[in-house]
Amino acid sequence: MIERDDMTFPFEEYENRLRALRERMKERLLDAVIITDPENIMYLTDYQTTGYSFFQALIVPLDGEPFMVTRHLEESNVYARTWVEKTRPYEDNGDAIQRLVGSLKESGLAKASIGYERNSYFFPAYHQDRLRTAYNGGHLLDCFGIVEEGRIRKSPAEIEVMRKAAHATEAGMQAGLDAVAAGVTENEIGAAISNAMFRAGGEPPAVMPYVTSGPRSMIGHATWEGRRVEPGEHVFLEVGGCYRRYHTAMMRTAVLGQLSPSMERAQNRMLEALQKVESAIRPGLTVSDADNIVRDIISGSEDEGILITRSGYSIGIAFPPSWDEGYIVSLMQGVSTTLKEGMTFHLIPWVWGVDGNKTVGISDTVYVTADGCKSFFTMDREFTVKPESGAARGGGAANVDTIEDARRRAAKKEIQKSGE
Repeated sequence: MIERDDMTFPFEEYENRLRALRERMKERLLDAVIITDPENIMYLTDYQTTGYSFFQALIVPLDGEPFMVTRHLEESNVYARTWVEKTRPYEDNGDAIQRLVGSLKESGLAKASIGYERNSYFFPAYHQDRLRTAYNGGHLLDCFGIVEEGRIRKSPAEIEVMRKAAHATEAGMQAGLDAVAAGVTENEIGAAISNAMFRAGGEPPAVMPYVTSGPRSMIGHATWEGRRVEPGEHVFLEVGGCYRRYHTAMMRTAVLGQLSPSMERAQNRMLEALQKVESAIRPGLTVSDADNIVRDIISGSEDEGILITRSGYSIGIAFPPSWDEGYIVSLMQGVSTTLKEGMTFHLIPWVWGVDGNKTVGISDTVYVTADGCKSFFTMDREFTVKPESGAARGGGAANVDTIEDARRRAAKKEIQKSGE
């Protein structure tokens, strides 16, 4: 390992992650593991690239020096970003799996018990078939989840990096809410969000913001497509800010005109759900119990809107196509995983189908503490209610000082509460 001081975290953090991984490898009787998931590779080494559509792998032996197999071009990221000293690159017209198998044999692992991530998005079936055919001297065993066991609980240093992602999230969301007005296109709102996120220090997120208006808010995972916001409509926003591939996410809703009784009830249900689940979250609570708290409040008739998804998911390191770690753990019924200090979640008590044609959302990203949980955000949660028609405040340009404004508002609220 090359000890260096220019990575996302102190060198000792990576040493601890590698040591913990090897302890889990011993428990599973593995001589080595082949890590292909981009998030897991970054977690262990700080390696990142957008070129992960080409095969890449970090091989960690139980004893000996880890090494990476990458496309030749991507080898530069190993040297520029990571502590890894040993690489085995392949050319664009080369055979990545043959290079992998040859490298295993060169490292004394020809007859070893080797774990691989069978469920990794980026280790496709045809690559796995070729590996099983070419590596015929040892044993290949599924070790999917062995790195995630470490990733699920964030260290204090990771929490601090997520705070920087939260700064970008809030800046983007505030700019998006400021840009909402009748006559503005969804694209202009998306542009305002993106501008503010990046000016606030954010980096390209795993998913660009979700911006939908009026009836388009009923389309799952849709975002801007040029539609113009009409007077009296609402706009649903979901923003995931990113810093060093760590993410935080937030849903908010803007309404042009007066809140209808049904929209006000939806808002109140979401606010209540967030308040109650965040009051209940603590080490030892199961994710199923947390989900039930949210689901019992959000459940309603079709006209009142319903919760049709999980009520939250783990969030942290992410590459496209998704910003969540929900495959590690999600807040869902029947899941017995218990919460532990350092876990981080995007809580999403959103309501789908208010009045039959509106989706609205208020969400939060939190981290579990020794005796409860804390939010990464300071922004107001209530719907942003604006005139039914009129120009957007500040146009499309985002003011990154809105984060400080949000903090002042939060501080003012605390002072008011203490005086009550």
